[in-house]
Amino acid sequence: MKIETFTLGPLQTNAYLISVTESASSEGGQPVERAIVIDPGMNPRKLLERLEGVKVEAILLTHAHFDHMGGVDELRKAAGCPVYIHDLEADWLTDPRKNGSMRWQDVTPPLSTDPAEYALAEGQTLKLLGLNFRVMHTPGHSPGSISLLCGNHLFSGDVLFKMSVGRTDLPGGRERDLYDSIRLKLYKLNPDVIVYPGHGGRTTIGFEMANNPYTGA
Repeated sequence: MKIETFTLGPLQTNAYLISVTESASSEGGQPVERAIVIDPGMNPRKLLERLEGVKVEAILLTHAHFDHMGGVDELRKAAGCPVYIHDLEADWLTDPRKNGSMRWQDVTPPLSTDPAEYALAEGQTLKLLGLNFRVMHTPGHSPGSISLLCGNHLFSGDVLFKMSVGRTDLPGGRERDLYDSIRLKLYKLNPDVIVYPGHGGRTTIGFEMANNPYTGA
């Protein structure tokens, strides 16, 4: 498994490309690279260029704020792949008021996409690329925020950052839910788990438990 980060759009959102390369199945064939994308951000040109010749199996959204879902339509049309999102934010993709793009018109025009093909739920395991992705419902930043755990790698969206946490002052945000998500779910993971947040650099669960000034662990 290979993990690549693309920092996209005016809010410097991290889009993650997770890929595997398989040997050709027939003599003389070429190796096949398959991938999924977590949070395709906005202005995804760099990501789309990287994906030329790659079979994209899915787009997974940690939540539906505009800076995380702005590139969904371009990527879905280019790759012909389905989109997954938690049911609590299914209608945010089609509603610029809910995904925040109507509120931040100095940053982006109003954004909407076609609905997602699949719903995500707490405890679900997605089998993609021959890997298991465990869905953890981690609300607080937004009601349908999820984190994805694959082996020793956690994609936390805008829930947990390096030395920080997600904001809770946007519509649907709730501070108590955010801290419960972090303390009662994410901090129960192995301290060695690597955290890939929606903004900023990587960290680990153990580092945040010991050093994050907001979580009081």
